[in-house]
Amino acid sequence: MPMLNVWIYSIVSVLIVSLISLVGVFTLSLKYEKLKKVLIYLVSFAAGALLAGAFLHLLPELIEKHGFSLNISALILGGMVLFFVLEKIISWHHYHMPMGKGHEHPVSFMILIGDGLHNFLDGLIIGASYIISIPAGIATTFAVALHEIPQEIGDFGVLLHGGFTKFKALAFNFLSALTAFVGVIVALILTDYIENIEFFILPIAIGGFIYIAGSDLIPELNRHPKLKSSIFQLLAFVAGILIMASLLLLE
Repeated sequence: MPMLNVWIYSIVSVLIVSLISLVGVFTLSLKYEKLKKVLIYLVSFAAGALLAGAFLHLLPELIEKHGFSLNISALILGGMVLFFVLEKIISWHHYHMPMGKGHEHPVSFMILIGDGLHNFLDGLIIGASYIISIPAGIATTFAVALHEIPQEIGDFGVLLHGGFTKFKALAFNFLSALTAFVGVIVALILTDYIENIEFFILPIAIGGFIYIAGSDLIPELNRHPKLKSSIFQLLAFVAGILIMASLLLLE
């Protein structure tokens, strides 16, 4: 596939994901309880999509191109460790339901720093996925975007509670999102200098997807154990998997 196409798809995908950082503005008119009900099912949908993206798209593509090896397993584990360390060092938390909780300015800036690093990794992952194939890149972009929506709404709420004005919260959140462009450019440039760079990036992405779904999203779902809510969560979770599975038809 021509490298120009990879660049075009990658940049457009990162632009779409970055624009999601502005989604907070659309939540201002919603009452907390209504937003909370919607978000929990979106979180469930994103969890299913992330796991399906890891196991149905990235891992099969990686194995098909490079075969399965202990190195891939080690890099996947390394990805999980990397995301764990990021959370511990910079207090990177995904506040999916933050409204009504007060946060100080230092926490708000740490959210921005953590989100910037996260978005940089998203850019690397998207770029590396498109290097493998267009369908893999599209599936990865879809999974990342789904996860970004509840995260960005949560981050927006945290920044407001941290003392930011609405405009400042949107502006800083968007600036943080732009680090994804740096990530995708780094991935696409390095592919000219490091052969099979996707072999190193994609297993880390797989580990990151698994970690985010298992450590951040699913525990949030378990905080809502009522039967009716759990049934709809399950349906949303399965829907996320099925949507990602349907993207296999693009291949």
